[in-house]
Amino acid sequence: MDKIIIKGLHIFAYHGVNPEEKENGQTFELDVTMQRNLTQACNNDLLSATVNYAKVIKLITKVMQEQSDDLIERAAQRVADAVLQEFNVESVTVFLKKPEAPVSAKIDFAGVEITRTRVSQP
Repeated sequence: MDKIIIKGLHIFAYHGVNPEEKENGQTFELDVTMQRNLTQACNNDLLSATVNYAKVIKLITKVMQEQSDDLIERAAQRVADAVLQEFNVESVTVFLKKPEAPVSAKIDFAGVEITRTRVSQP
């Protein structure tokens, strides 16, 4: 299956369990991979035959900023749900990274990666 990839999207939001995370916020980084057959787009060079990644980025930003979740798992799920609802893709993988995770260790990030697939309608 073909893929449309958005890598390294930085969004300032207010997710976390600690009160300071909800109050001060932090930058999150997302990699989003959408699977879709891109044969028509490859053959006809029309935007209507693919997924407009600029619109996907706007949607992801809105979802990440519209509410505060304790867990990044929940934030990633909301992003995946929104992408599947709004765009014609077979599946979406959301890799949500928290580079400023409040832990007592030097790490590049803490993160979650989830993959969700469109459920066929009978």
